Amino acid sequence: MLRLGVLVSGRGSNLQAIIDGIEARKVDARIRVVISDNPKAYALDRCKRHRIPARVVSREDFPSREEFERRIVSILKEEEVELVVLAGFMRILGRTFLSEFPNRVINIHPALIPAFQGLHAQRRAVEFGAKITGCSVHIVDESVDGGPVIVQAAVPVLPEDTEGTLSDRILKFEHRILPQAVQWFAEGRVRVEGRRVIVEGARYGTLPVNPELEKF
Repeated sequence: MLRLGVLVSGRGSNLQAIIDGIEARKVDARIRVVISDNPKAYALDRCKRHRIPARVVSREDFPSREEFERRIVSILKEEEVELVVLAGFMRILGRTFLSEFPNRVINIHPALIPAFQGLHAQRRAVEFGAKITGCSVHIVDESVDGGPVIVQAAVPVLPEDTEGTLSDRILKFEHRILPQAVQWFAEGRVRVEGRRVIVEGARYGTLPVNPELEKF
């Protein structure tokens, strides 16, 4: 069973999707610890309801980003975490952190990378006049939402869309592709070759999700 560490900053809906997948026995993993940089994050309430260990590590308590990252790493190592999932974690992680978990930190981003990297991706898609956007699960590197992509889901942008309506429609796919990606790691099927990520045995070439979802 894959040992997970999940980093959050806000409401934690993608954390909830992983919890639901585990409880439904679709994800062969256990969340060993949830770490929030925000003591008021609603994600912490979700942890209480599901009896998941949670810790708060505030950036303001540390004189440098490196020391902040080292503290998070120490907690994850104590819990023997094998895969780190960023589920709405609003901090950029640097080499101090990423070097400890090479190709074992993943993130969910509400756009089709490399489009609309960074903040307010949904708003920018609407303002730009994009016709298709979506969401991506990717390996985290030192860029901002620019790491190698594991799986993407395409979502149409409608003429009447606002940032809110588009965000809601994208979120439904986020809640499917993130736990699916975790399950692929649990099955030992994810292979990283430079910028290419291959899921062994997955079916490629289908839409709206590529590679095709298997359990979600």
